[in-house]
Amino acid sequence: MSAFPATEVLVTAECWQAEPNADAVIHRAIEAAAEIADADVADAELAVMLTDDAGIRTLNANWRSIDKPTNVLSFPALQPEGTGGADDAPRMLGDIAIAYETTRREADEEQKPFDHHLSHLAVHGFLHLIGYDH
Repeated sequence: MSAFPATEVLVTAECWQAEPNADAVIHRAIEAAAEIADADVADAELAVMLTDDAGIRTLNANWRSIDKPTNVLSFPALQPEGTGGADDAPRMLGDIAIAYETTRREADEEQKPFDHHLSHLAVHGFLHLIGYDH
């Protein structure tokens, strides 16, 4: 039984091939955030979609009525009523989407390593999934 959520990273845009360590960066960031936030995420799951500006723009337009790309979006899962038993499926925390071009541009503008900015965005998205807001 892990104290960290199971994190699946899905690469849906070719541009992420320029960052072969993105998967490992995201896993480390989310595990560190879960530990520091002391979140009850053992045996929970989440998915991180690595997309491009076009993909995240569509999500942003459809879900937030903002027709422009952004760096990260979080979609917390609705939690079922009651408590789960040992035979129940893992608790789904939700989904995070991160756009490559916006993340790259922001990292370059802020003169910070891409991996550091990616970590920041993964943590930001994860914190939204566990109930934190701006």
